[in-house]
Amino acid sequence: MKARIALVVLSCVLSLATGWVLSRGGAAAGKGPNRKVLIGVSMDTLKEERWQSDRDHLVAKAKELGADILVQAANSDDTRQIADVQALISNDVDVLIVVPHNGAAMAKAVDMAHEAGIPVISYDRLITGSDPEIYISFDAVKVGEEQARYLVSLLKPGHPMRLVRICGAKTDNNAVLMRQGQDNILKPHVEKGAIRIVHDDWAENWKPENAKKIMNAAITKLGAGGVDAVLAANDGTAGGAIQALMEEGLAGKVIVTGQDAELSACQRVVRGTQSMTIYKSISSLAGRAAETAVKMAKGRPVIALETVDNGKIQVPAMLIDVVTVTKENMDATVIKEGFHTREAVYGR
Repeated sequence: MKARIALVVLSCVLSLATGWVLSRGGAAAGKGPNRKVLIGVSMDTLKEERWQSDRDHLVAKAKELGADILVQAANSDDTRQIADVQALISNDVDVLIVVPHNGAAMAKAVDMAHEAGIPVISYDRLITGSDPEIYISFDAVKVGEEQARYLVSLLKPGHPMRLVRICGAKTDNNAVLMRQGQDNILKPHVEKGAIRIVHDDWAENWKPENAKKIMNAAITKLGAGGVDAVLAANDGTAGGAIQALMEEGLAGKVIVTGQDAELSACQRVVRGTQSMTIYKSISSLAGRAAETAVKMAKGRPVIALETVDNGKIQVPAMLIDVVTVTKENMDATVIKEGFHTREAVYGR
């Protein structure tokens, strides 16, 4: 059985923050010094462009580091994801990276991995009610704040913004955190009457078709001229909302937010049907996760300077910053960093 990770707290003087050092007896080393590290990855889905990019970057970085990697995708099915984790454990992976469909349901996956002595990295989405070794993600609260801050920047004196809010999946802790971040910025403006949230709902499983239904319901309730802005939680839900707006001839006339900087969303941003997105460097996220997994497997220390409460413990966390992207800074952000080519975004 592999040795579990021991966790110690240290005071990080240079950063003036609390640092968490995770160290582990080398499981891979216990099987011979020349054995390759084997990383197991259990993903919620690969249906969206975003998650295909994560997979590709994880695989590339693992190979660059000399590790092997096994990837399973559960098609947004909790039962299947548990079975995927069991299969990865059976393959004797050294470290398990989990992108949970349902953060609470995947607590069982953490327990299963720990019974086998395998450490767990909660990737992008937080696994709640459990004790994963580390959480590596973007700052979801900051994402929500940036989305809302963008909307606030477009407020017109004397003209309250009538806002439809389409949140992500209730089962995803990130969706809850993003909503919290949105409220941090929106609340004072709502209280002053500068913003009116006229329709508010959650898109099950983040599906664009569910977002479209929410937007259709909002338009039916409020009328075609009753919406000024849509606070869509991600680019997929933004796309669903925009489909509904197109049907009413409103695409490009209503402000629509998003996040993930998916290619289709960036194309909509430069065309004017989507107002903004949030760029999250997937290469940085996946790279950090792969590097951390290899360090854990080899018994090397890993330092995390933050923690996130998952309802059971304060999980050591690495949170990566995000960038607001609009038509005006598309070239200087997404394209400059090579996330998408200019030709792909602009179609020329």
